[in-house]
Amino acid sequence: MTWGQQNTEAEAHQQLSYAVDDCGINFLDTAEMYPVPTKQETQGKTERYIGSWLKGRRRQDIVVATKVSGYGRQDYLRENKAFPRVTPVQIEEAVNKSLQRLGTDYVDLLQIHWPDRYLPLFGSGPYDAAQEREGDIPFEVQLQGLERVIKAGKVRYVGVSNESSYGVMKFIQASEQLGLPRIVSIQNSYSLLSRGPFETDLAEVCAPRQCNVGLLAYSPLAGGALTGKYINGDSKSLEKARFNLFQGYMARYRQSLAREAVDHYVQVARDFGLTPTQLALGWCKSRWFVTSTIIGATSMEQLQADIEAFSVELPQECVQAVENVYKRYRDPARM
Repeated sequence: MTWGQQNTEAEAHQQLSYAVDDCGINFLDTAEMYPVPTKQETQGKTERYIGSWLKGRRRQDIVVATKVSGYGRQDYLRENKAFPRVTPVQIEEAVNKSLQRLGTDYVDLLQIHWPDRYLPLFGSGPYDAAQEREGDIPFEVQLQGLERVIKAGKVRYVGVSNESSYGVMKFIQASEQLGLPRIVSIQNSYSLLSRGPFETDLAEVCAPRQCNVGLLAYSPLAGGALTGKYINGDSKSLEKARFNLFQGYMARYRQSLAREAVDHYVQVARDFGLTPTQLALGWCKSRWFVTSTIIGATSMEQLQADIEAFSVELPQECVQAVENVYKRYRDPARM
């Protein structure tokens, strides 16, 4: 999601070729609104860069996932300047535009980027019933829109993102009762700094014996915070780092408790001869409910370190050391 904002098209192609051709990665995740931070001038560039890279390649070798935006104020996403909603008409428009940018006639996985209904997101705080809105698009209507693009051959599977247990259950209930497409995945933030929201009720809801919805964990490095680079990193080298380049971006990972927790996780990594990146990504990979871990990088060096980290198997003593830190710092980014 940095391609088109922090990265050029050539840099995106270099990263893609390394990940796919040299390392065997076959899953690409994007969204109609990327890159981030979002703005009209750059919207859609990430998909375009992927599309230009895909030209001449065997499409069936790559699993391409994208997302349709939920309720929002980004009127530049739609032709008639309407605010984004998860309606059948807007789903179809979003998919058609994504396919054009990606240069393909289908996507393997289409996800609802965030809910159409009110839900506190991205560390904004607890649920507040006073913020609920009238006119939510019913779950069955959203699924009917997804069914339309599946039947048209434009989408193979569907999923959700930034969703809650309530939302997952309602989608599954509607699909079972009405014979509509069933969601197969949920893409939520999950890392050493953000565990509780998924590990409690969502883990149970998404378990194979229940709804069988796989977690695609995003931001496993907490926007780069868990690499430890913001603790004692050289100020010159960090000038183009996201937290410094975009003031206020992912600020929840920069607050004092989160920084304290990162300090302790960095020490755990050192104690076991690991880099902080190896600890964070190796730990995320080891969780039973994680189907895939989504990484992103702005440099080849970062990408190489991220991919190499997945070859690390954490010893049980290391996992226990992580748990000891977590007992002191439970989801500090939410405080």
